[in-house]
Amino acid sequence: MLDRVIDGHNDLAWASRSLLGYDVDRLAGDVPSTQTDLPRLAIGGVGGQFWSVWVDPVLQGAEQVVGTLEQIDFVHRLVDAHPGRFAFTRTAADVRAAMGEGRIASLIGIEGGDQIGGSLAVLRQYARLGARYMTLTWSRTIGWADSATDDARHGGLSVFGREVVREMNRIGVVVDLAHVAPNTMRHALRETTRPVMVSHSGALALCDHPRNVPDDVLAAIGAQGGVVMVAFVPTFVSQARRDWWVAGGEGDAPRVGVSDVADHLDHIRRVAGPHAVGIGADFDGADPMPDGLGDVAGYPALFAELRTRKWSEADLVALAHENVLRVLEASDRDHESFLAGRAAPPTAAALVPAVDASTREGAL
Repeated sequence: MLDRVIDGHNDLAWASRSLLGYDVDRLAGDVPSTQTDLPRLAIGGVGGQFWSVWVDPVLQGAEQVVGTLEQIDFVHRLVDAHPGRFAFTRTAADVRAAMGEGRIASLIGIEGGDQIGGSLAVLRQYARLGARYMTLTWSRTIGWADSATDDARHGGLSVFGREVVREMNRIGVVVDLAHVAPNTMRHALRETTRPVMVSHSGALALCDHPRNVPDDVLAAIGAQGGVVMVAFVPTFVSQARRDWWVAGGEGDAPRVGVSDVADHLDHIRRVAGPHAVGIGADFDGADPMPDGLGDVAGYPALFAELRTRKWSEADLVALAHENVLRVLEASDRDHESFLAGRAAPPTAAALVPAVDASTREGAL
């Protein structure tokens, strides 16, 4: 189980909606239209996957909630259709048991705080259905949190945004800081009482993309026991590719490869610590991926590159799965208490829809 990877972010659920009509049976064979299928998951040594449930913001309000529930249903149906290959998991103990059986531990992450519709009751329902992290925003600033790729309106988190973080801590849903503005990251780190994750981003110091994480935040996440999971997205990991894209993407795109991803892992390991680095490739959410890492079969190439850089076997195991399992485990007791009805009751503010979450984003 040395290199059994737990990946923090895969958008197969939405890709299956748009490309496969949510057909879970087709994924048992080769599926050229996606970057993920069962044969390639096996080749890649995937031991666990946070399946992202993302909803296009062209859907708004209750439509986002319905879309999220459809995505969650897809994950459950995928696991149920292939019980010998997948196991639905909630806790670190569940994940370890599934990997020990040779099955892929399947977890759920909600990719965007607007998907709760301004209601913490909806967040709680997602948690009951198995969601173990929520990304506070997606690419647009929402009514209670600023996005990294949109204009800031709150200076980070609003009052309700801070309440969201507290409620996530209470019910054992890990706070995910991918996609959010640096000030949102800093606000969330001050508010949270549990380690956070960044499910799929890179290091800002190496590539000046607003989706990447500045060094002060990397260090703070490491100091608080969190994990930063590096995405493979070319414009996140290569400054040359980012500059080419910003300039209009004309001519041949600069090549991006395994070494570019490894550079980000090296940097985060130095700044945040070897306990704070992970992998969140973003397969089926970005296309094309780097040379050698084009689909979920590519993880062994990354580990081979890191071995040439003298990463110890202990650090490789930490990167592959131990770091993210530690972060998950830090919230497991909260999640189990919530499910069993033993958690402290929610605050009064967590019982009513948020006034400052009423602003909805326009269509793409």
